[in-house]
Amino acid sequence: MTTQDEPASCKVVLAGSIAKSLQAEVAEGLSKLSKKPLLVGFLANKPTSNVLNLGCKDPAARLYADWTNKTCEENGFKFSLREVDREELEGHILAANQDEIVDGIIVYYPIFNSRQDQYLQQLIDVGKDVEGLSHRYVFNMYQNIRYLDEQKLQKSILPCTPLAIVKILEYLKVYNTILPYGNRLFGHTITVVNRSEVVGRPLAALLANDGACVYSVDVTGVQQFTRGEGIKKRRHEVVEKDGWTLEDCVPLSDVVISGVPGEAFKFPISALKEGAVCISFSTEKVSRSRTVGSRSN
Repeated sequence: MTTQDEPASCKVVLAGSIAKSLQAEVAEGLSKLSKKPLLVGFLANKPTSNVLNLGCKDPAARLYADWTNKTCEENGFKFSLREVDREELEGHILAANQDEIVDGIIVYYPIFNSRQDQYLQQLIDVGKDVEGLSHRYVFNMYQNIRYLDEQKLQKSILPCTPLAIVKILEYLKVYNTILPYGNRLFGHTITVVNRSEVVGRPLAALLANDGACVYSVDVTGVQQFTRGEGIKKRRHEVVEKDGWTLEDCVPLSDVVISGVPGEAFKFPISALKEGAVCISFSTEKVSRSRTVGSRSN
């Protein structure tokens, strides 16, 4: 959105307010456990042992690890950061898979910045993968399979940023709880400005699998994610919208989610549908509003 004046009736909702209820839910779950879960983080973004070891070469990975530690401490989890040479990471992951005291594993990428990273993602035991990067979780997400077991006791793990946006939409009552679970976005049109494999595409798939009509926008154009007319299909399908642009999608949308910094993907607030919910997960401000807002005239 451009930096035009916001409508006077625009309501801003801070993400911290939403997090409080989720933290309470986590605390309730932890209270039922006999011990604090242990999350092990691997930081391997540093030179291998055959060259001068100057420590972590990726300050962003180090910052992410520090924030993981802080969040675990604040919410009742134990966290152990293990700094290893990247050539030895494979062995450390396999050992952590077998270690009964380790409940979860997180690896701070990129490490090799190549297909080797994808291989490492698949090494982590499904039961200890807290990021949902293993093939089984990715397959389940796109196929709209929500549980790992037939008894439906263990939910499939979802990637963190798309899941966070789903939780925001639930908090804002965009999800219609009168409808059956899995169909609660039926009737909503959503635009997602980002189609990365990490956030944008998974998010579009999740929202469409929940019943929404989703327009996914990136530099290559617009794609429509839906479960078909009347959400009769089990999982979403994707259709190219030839000739469509961001300006075609935004006025139709009840929800607009932006995650692409840059002038090319900004648009005037006047293009928004009345009552639209707007969410930004970009590092760059896309308007004068905060992270979450709702426009009503």
